[in-house]
Amino acid sequence: MTEAPDPQKLQEKVRSIATMMTGAHVAAMVALGVRLGLYGALKDAGPVTSDGLADRTGLHERWLREWLRGQAAGGVLEYQGEGKFELSPEVAMLLADEESMLYLGGNFNALPRLMNAVEPLTESFRTGIGFSWTDRDDEWVAGTEQMFRNWYRQVLVPAALPALDGTLAKLENGAKVADVGCGTGIALIEMAKAFPDSEFHGYEISPGAIERANEHKQEAGVAKLLFHNVADDPLPGDESFDLITTFDCLHDMTHPEDAASAIRAAIEPDGVWFIADINSAPTFEENLPNPITPMLYALSVLSCMSSGLSEPDGAGLGTVGLPEPKMRELVEAAGFTRFRRLDLPHPVNAFYEARV
Repeated sequence: MTEAPDPQKLQEKVRSIATMMTGAHVAAMVALGVRLGLYGALKDAGPVTSDGLADRTGLHERWLREWLRGQAAGGVLEYQGEGKFELSPEVAMLLADEESMLYLGGNFNALPRLMNAVEPLTESFRTGIGFSWTDRDDEWVAGTEQMFRNWYRQVLVPAALPALDGTLAKLENGAKVADVGCGTGIALIEMAKAFPDSEFHGYEISPGAIERANEHKQEAGVAKLLFHNVADDPLPGDESFDLITTFDCLHDMTHPEDAASAIRAAIEPDGVWFIADINSAPTFEENLPNPITPMLYALSVLSCMSSGLSEPDGAGLGTVGLPEPKMRELVEAAGFTRFRRLDLPHPVNAFYEARV
């Protein structure tokens, strides 16, 4: 016999799910606003009408009017009456200032590509096989770059690298560095600009990311930097690297244990492996109170776990699949004997140092 629904609980669930649906639609409009540069146009403009925004942007007033009203109703913009809308300094920092460490425009910009994954993922749920970074288009690659770019440019060299004992001196004197899962190369370029006497190598599986990385390299004018497609030019096992980094990529890999072993074979006895990965708790129950946990599990299905299951025997760790205890196990199984968590602030990531 089916239990009758509790009327009060039903209303609570209606409100909860309706809020999710509302948020999804508002998020789509935020993504549109980011792509059209509307938040930048509203920044420091004071109260603006749809006609005024049309004059500033050259876009059609009627479309802007509907967008502005929706953004105000969703609490993104402030409605000041008489058809005037204003971007607050706080939201400007989140959606208009692309150099802000709190900038979220890249996350919203990536949403359309993430949502497009829903259709192919219906087949993944039947077959168990996801899709890798080699299957993702240039816009997906660019969106991912935007999400991590500011940390690389503003924190990596001045704050993160100094936390690795003895590493700065090596880099200044001329070290050999690899970034495994380097994406579009922003982290390596920042390090190459700061330490011109050092030699840098990026290893990546996505041809689109490597192409974009080489474009960035040319624009930056750095010389001692090479990008390698690991499909035909893998990390050499010659213990020649002083520093190896992996930023937000181990949990995406089909075989993270193989990557860890390759890093151990590539790093010199006194070298450092610098790791960034999602800060999560060891159990689902411990992760539940975190307000962003629902998003992390959704992101896992849409992207991270999908990548980790892109091969039949893939690990499929998922976005929150490498909490500190599992990371320690992974690192120690590869042959590293020293492992410590670094005190580096970040809204999502945890940071670790591994040494032989």
